[in-house]
Amino acid sequence: MTTITMADPAPAGRIGRARWALTDGLTLIGREFGRIRRQPGELIGALIFPAIMVVLFGYVFGSAIQVPGGGDYREYLMPGLFSMVTFSSVMVITVKVATDVSQGVMDRFRSMPMARSAVPFGQTAADTLLGGMLGLTIMSLAGLCVGWQPHRGWWPTVQAFLLLMLLRYALAWLGCYFGMVVRNEQTADQLVPLFLPFTMLSNAFVPTEGMPSWLRTLADWNPVSAMTAACRELFGNPGAPADGASWPLAHPVAATVMWSVVLLVVFVPLTVRTYQRKGR
Repeated sequence: MTTITMADPAPAGRIGRARWALTDGLTLIGREFGRIRRQPGELIGALIFPAIMVVLFGYVFGSAIQVPGGGDYREYLMPGLFSMVTFSSVMVITVKVATDVSQGVMDRFRSMPMARSAVPFGQTAADTLLGGMLGLTIMSLAGLCVGWQPHRGWWPTVQAFLLLMLLRYALAWLGCYFGMVVRNEQTADQLVPLFLPFTMLSNAFVPTEGMPSWLRTLADWNPVSAMTAACRELFGNPGAPADGASWPLAHPVAATVMWSVVLLVVFVPLTVRTYQRKGR
């Protein structure tokens, strides 16, 4: 009897394997774009939600909250909404990945001769491009309509949006890992409300100065607060941290980069390893 052995499809060398993973990852990004074309309602809902948030919070909270140091509340609010939508990517991609796992899509991917890192790479990159770029664009247009605008020129504005994209990409790997661990779309859906307190416990909507000391410490070290403060600084919007602010608020750009790097260093290898282990 002759035994048929399949050759290892992985190219030799690090450069060859990296090119292989990139090519397969781009193919999976195309898959996500194709899924959006077949289910446009999913994208429409994701894009309308940020615009509704701008109008709702801007006009409901705008008449009741005083901005520290003065200034328009809608300009104070927009960086917080940018950060909130960025952090919502965790639950969005968690649900998507858990759905793929529960429906057996991940098992079919594992049976194909593709790079193991390509699947989570495709998921995270597609979320960053679709949800990140388009969502931020729609929210920016809605913000401009209600009176928000950047004041420090085009380069700091570009830096702010690049920082938002970096953090969203890092958070997408966290969500991808959660989705593989949860493995059930119903369970992932039930976890979504648990994410709201995390975003609310920050300086996104109200200043942290009036909070109890222990709660203020948690809020100041919340990555949402660092991202919000970084956007306010780069956009030139009101809400500069008070004297004696904690390190993340005093150095918000550096803190946001730090959080992003930590998330990537931890969850990129952990997610790839989890994907490989689940197939055994």
